[in-house]
Amino acid sequence: MQGRLLPKYNNRYQAHPVDCWQDEFHLAEDLDLDCVEFILDYNDFQKNPLMTTHGRQYIQTITEQTGVRVISVCADYFMEAPLHAENEQAALQSVDVLIKLIKAAVELKIKDIVIPCVDGSSIQDEHLRDRFTEVLISIMPEAERYKVNLSLETNLNPIQFHKLLADIDSPRVTVNYDIGNSASLGYNYKDELSAYGELISDIHIKDRVLGGGSVILGTGNADISGFFKLLENYNYQGPFIMQAYRDDEGVGIFKEQLYWLLEMFDQIL
Repeated sequence: MQGRLLPKYNNRYQAHPVDCWQDEFHLAEDLDLDCVEFILDYNDFQKNPLMTTHGRQYIQTITEQTGVRVISVCADYFMEAPLHAENEQAALQSVDVLIKLIKAAVELKIKDIVIPCVDGSSIQDEHLRDRFTEVLISIMPEAERYKVNLSLETNLNPIQFHKLLADIDSPRVTVNYDIGNSASLGYNYKDELSAYGELISDIHIKDRVLGGGSVILGTGNADISGFFKLLENYNYQGPFIMQAYRDDEGVGIFKEQLYWLLEMFDQIL
């Protein structure tokens, strides 16, 4: 996940590091990582290289230099400006941003755009969920035309999420599964995988305590090894994104958790 290898940007836990984003590609190369999940923030989104022709060309150049690709985007923009905003003008602007992002994804061969529906953009309320469904259905022809997945991250329970996916009913609406967030909400990964495991296209690796925040991998309530063992039954082909606990500096605590994860994979796979 973008920013995890760098010191906190503007003291934010998760943010696109506007002035030094390119440095992370070289750090990722040194760690033998093959991809970075870009972040599109609401603040200063126009400065994000994803949103300009020159910026996208720069991303391609860095990718050629390092071999580290951008194959997914976490569009945190929509946490601040939800697609289902009650204000019609604000919602239309968010739709316009998403369409531009879909076209940028095509240029960079990005497969997944993660749309968070959590915290301020939650769709737990049925009215908001209906509005979100309506807006997304209107956008899906663009995603289908360009073959870009809109990967939804929600705090819905498995039954609600399954119904949402069925209501939108598009091969390009998929699931972003966040291991830690599900553990924090008290959901059972077995129920979740049973409900929509074959639709997961992007995985965020994180650990959290029940009802609480992010902690170092292996120290919270997420059954990470159990999840990955069961995931083998679903022919998952997408990326594994480290959205793990971070401190002020980034790279040291990232390495510690990466090595823990690789050792766990050696034991279970």
